[in-house]
Amino acid sequence: MCQWHKTVQGIVEEIDRCIKQKHNEQTALNVLAQRFGYSEYHFSRKFREISGMQLRDYLRLRKLAFALKRIRDTNDSLFNIALDCGFSSHEAFTRAFKDAYGITPSEYRRHPIPLALRTVIKPFDCYLLETGGIDMHNTAEEIKTYFITIPAHKFLHIRNYESIGYWDFWQKQSLIPGQDCETVCGLLDSIKGKLDDLGGNDANSGSGQIMAFINEPTGRICSWGIPLAECYGVRLPLNYNGEVPKQMLLTDIPEAEYIVFEHGPFDFETENRTVEEKIEKAMKEFDYSATGYCLDTTPGRIFYFYHDCTRFWKYIRPVKKL
Repeated sequence: MCQWHKTVQGIVEEIDRCIKQKHNEQTALNVLAQRFGYSEYHFSRKFREISGMQLRDYLRLRKLAFALKRIRDTNDSLFNIALDCGFSSHEAFTRAFKDAYGITPSEYRRHPIPLALRTVIKPFDCYLLETGGIDMHNTAEEIKTYFITIPAHKFLHIRNYESIGYWDFWQKQSLIPGQDCETVCGLLDSIKGKLDDLGGNDANSGSGQIMAFINEPTGRICSWGIPLAECYGVRLPLNYNGEVPKQMLLTDIPEAEYIVFEHGPFDFETENRTVEEKIEKAMKEFDYSATGYCLDTTPGRIFYFYHDCTRFWKYIRPVKKL
């Protein structure tokens, strides 16, 4: 089954490439069949078994997600966007857009609001598969440590006071209507102006989505000995005045100083757990005595966690001067 998870992950990545190359739906399906050596029927069936949705539905919703961002971020004509994203006509695009989001493309352009886009699914995820990675390898890279000042900004997020880690966080959030992983990541993906958004397609820090931990007296005492509420969201400019989804919180984060613990790029499948252990060890053993700083455990201070294996694994922890 693990091998099929990897195969479906490859299909997911190929779908996005097909959309970027302006293939229509049938051409994209033909490319997938040739690329993976299976009939459309066979890989469509496996895709549904693992992802829980029809392949054609996923392809259509990913095309709409690409199209919505073009509408949001450019002045390109709706006709050109429709054709570029693989729709047969402007009418077919408008119909699909309204069926998915409840408004037409022109209405969205006039008044962009948060909408739950279909983000890239992650059928091979060592967290959500509860494997933590397989065939763990050690990494030779050392953990970099440095201090930074982060300017004032806003943090748009959902919050859980009882969860323990990423997998448990989403398990608990899935029990709350409108706060499951798919809905939340889709809404955040539609938000314009995310400070950490590098244009990535995955629901991770490459697209501006990050985990965070807020020092909260009513939160769970974590392994660091601090009461924390776990959060998932995006950093936004201080002057952000867009609509806030009803299930989310928008918090002002003042300018403050932080310490960063960072590991560079790593292989997600084989090194994820090792990198996590190295980061945790570095944070636990770090000696603040010669730095003039100490960890700031004041209620309300925020810890950020960036996870993007193509760039880094990074914890950002609040500090204060002694």
